Amino acid sequence: MMKSSAHRRCFPMISLAGFPTVLLGVFSYAAETARPADPRPNILFAIADDWGFPHAGAYGDKVVKTPTFERLAREGVLFTHAFCASPSCTPSRGAILTGQAIHRLEAGGNLWSYLPSRFEVYPDLLEAAGYVVGCTGKGWGPGDFRYGGRTRNPAGPAFRNFDEFLATVPDGRPFCFWFGSVDPHRPYEKGSGRAAGMKIEDVVVPPFLPDTPEVRSDILDYYFEVQRFDRDVAALLEALEASGRAANTLVVMTSDNGMPFPRAKANLYDAGTRLPLAMRWPAKIRPGRVIDEFVTFADFAPTFLEAAGLKPRPAMTGRSLLDVALGGPSQPREMVFLERERHANVRRGDLSYPCRAVRTKRFLYIRNLRPDRWPAGDPEKHEAVGPFGDIDGSPTKDVLLDNRDDPRIGRFFRLACAKRPAEELYDLLKDPAQLTNVADRPEYAGQKRNLRDALDRWMKETGDPRATSDDDPWDRYPYFGKR
Repeated sequence: MMKSSAHRRCFPMISLAGFPTVLLGVFSYAAETARPADPRPNILFAIADDWGFPHAGAYGDKVVKTPTFERLAREGVLFTHAFCASPSCTPSRGAILTGQAIHRLEAGGNLWSYLPSRFEVYPDLLEAAGYVVGCTGKGWGPGDFRYGGRTRNPAGPAFRNFDEFLATVPDGRPFCFWFGSVDPHRPYEKGSGRAAGMKIEDVVVPPFLPDTPEVRSDILDYYFEVQRFDRDVAALLEALEASGRAANTLVVMTSDNGMPFPRAKANLYDAGTRLPLAMRWPAKIRPGRVIDEFVTFADFAPTFLEAAGLKPRPAMTGRSLLDVALGGPSQPREMVFLERERHANVRRGDLSYPCRAVRTKRFLYIRNLRPDRWPAGDPEKHEAVGPFGDIDGSPTKDVLLDNRDDPRIGRFFRLACAKRPAEELYDLLKDPAQLTNVADRPEYAGQKRNLRDALDRWMKETGDPRATSDDDPWDRYPYFGKR
């Protein structure tokens, strides 16, 4: 069965196909002639659940259809090197809201956790500055925000839909709205992608997955839900335009972590951390640009605060993207840092699988801090999901587990599930799919040392507890997921 979602009942599926670009532009902003400009922008943040890079037409994917994302990229800016702070829903969303690396958020670094109320979140800060704030769908989480001392979801007060929220925004007041889709999170309706007209023979299977009919069909079902998210965002934009507020609204469309497939979601490889991102702000951002600079999702909170005329909080480890988005002078990052703690509760003793990583344009260096543990979860079910439970249940997972002894499938099973060494290093120029670990090769010793040192500095400078103590505090935080 298809999963239910309140926001799908609220927003009809709208196609922009057939509308000339000029007419779209006229329709978008004509209603604003009667409304005085507000110096502070509105903020509309649309986040998918498990949508990975490069699964959008703007990045060259020829199967999935994402016209809304392409429109925002065309009318704003498209980012090609955007990375979540952690490839897991709860900590990724916590980093977005707080502007901080997840190792600073205590329990908030885990899936199905809580976010202590002393960690400030940008919706609260904007609300205190006069913004009207709201949220629909999946905000921060999954987890128990009340356990952390909060009275509402950190993403803002709940509304049934964007139209209901807009009706509460007085003229002359800016708003900040979070639209959290549950697409393309599993489970999927089997065969939905093919039923929608996508062709199984057109699928490009990632090199870390076996090319079988079951995997191809599973990818099409994932694409179907990506397309549904795209249509829902189209409805948001239509409501925004009808309200007369589009020109001075900063719209962000992205995801929280990578695709829910083996070796993707919950992993620090690109398939788990590199994400689609487009931003549009007609009043400020020059359209049609592609930005190759590194972005980490801890950058969103300081960006939104600066756009609203506020200073980012001192605790934030992210930095504002406004200079980059507006085309002004900036200091491009040479690297981004990635991390994960406990995803699902799938290891005996409630153990996490802690990792830290640094990603440059040429290399990905990963440090697996507990290489004795199973990276995808114990081979036998512990508390949640099932065997190797950090991988969502799926036809693709079944192919790997059921055929692990088949030489044609076994290597994909090992890539996803086998134990990993303490250090991994991938040469992205030669190995963009990150399949061959070169950490022990002598010719890479210098690069590995430099990346190891950079990671150590970042961990110390940002107050990572693992930089100073060989302890596992994240193993002891409560887990509020299903058991």
